[in-house]
Amino acid sequence: MSAATHQPPISLFLKVWGLLFVLSFFSYLVEYYGMEGAWRWSLVLLFMVLKAAVILAVFMHVWWERLSLWLSLGLPTLLLITPVVILAIEGGYISGLRLEFFTR
Repeated sequence: MSAATHQPPISLFLKVWGLLFVLSFFSYLVEYYGMEGAWRWSLVLLFMVLKAAVILAVFMHVWWERLSLWLSLGLPTLLLITPVVILAIEGGYISGLRLEFFTR
């Protein structure tokens, strides 16, 4: 059985490996410089999501798939992330109000 399959060039995998190394390096820099609070967690989560997206796209060969697969993976992810972000913003607002009210 000889089926024609598409094999990405090895240079692509090396470039992606380098990109993952750079993203991990920036993630470690966040820890090294001792960033605290929302800024730290925002950066850590951003680098984590970027690394996961690159791994999913290239190493799991989703980059070469049809739009339907992209939508079946991306749309539920966005639908889950959106309420989390909204609730995190609201939680920060409520926490600020409680601190202001109870510390008078």
